[in-house]
Amino acid sequence: MKGLYFQQSSTDEEITFVFQEKEDLPVTEDNFVKLQVKACALSQINTKLLAEMKMKKDLFPVGREIAGIVLDGILPLDSEDPGLCEVVRVHEHYLVHKPEKVTWTEAAGSIWDGVRAYTALHYLSHLSPGKSVLIMDGASAFGTIAIQLAHHRGAKVISTACSLEDKQCLERFRPPIENSTIA
Repeated sequence: MKGLYFQQSSTDEEITFVFQEKEDLPVTEDNFVKLQVKACALSQINTKLLAEMKMKKDLFPVGREIAGIVLDGILPLDSEDPGLCEVVRVHEHYLVHKPEKVTWTEAAGSIWDGVRAYTALHYLSHLSPGKSVLIMDGASAFGTIAIQLAHHRGAKVISTACSLEDKQCLERFRPPIENSTIA
């Protein structure tokens, strides 16, 4: 199995990327699944965080946000498998179902913003049905996910737009008006 890794120089300033052939994945353990990678988002490599966590290795796997098909049985930070490869082992608790209309690329690219939006709305603001929420720059990747999550929870959403194009994009998220009879 070939995967992309980054190699940090001894000066800790220069980073080089290498494709490396690795032996096949070990047999899946309890609560792990084998995932065929369809898309991978290349996120920023935080060398300071790796240094603080004292993760000194020759090679670090690249690509943490992935989308794919379960073959058998979100890569954690301590995973030895890069996301930018053909097949990885993933713990079952890191998996979510991909909606049919979402492409593989969109799924892999929206993980970071999705986790941020979910954390902000559900854990930090305790958003519930009937509450109102202001989402700045609603046409951004973060904004569109936050709007959809807020609508899903039954909240009233108010958003800002930076341009006419952004406003038109936001109009598509407006919930449909239901026909109801007033007695």
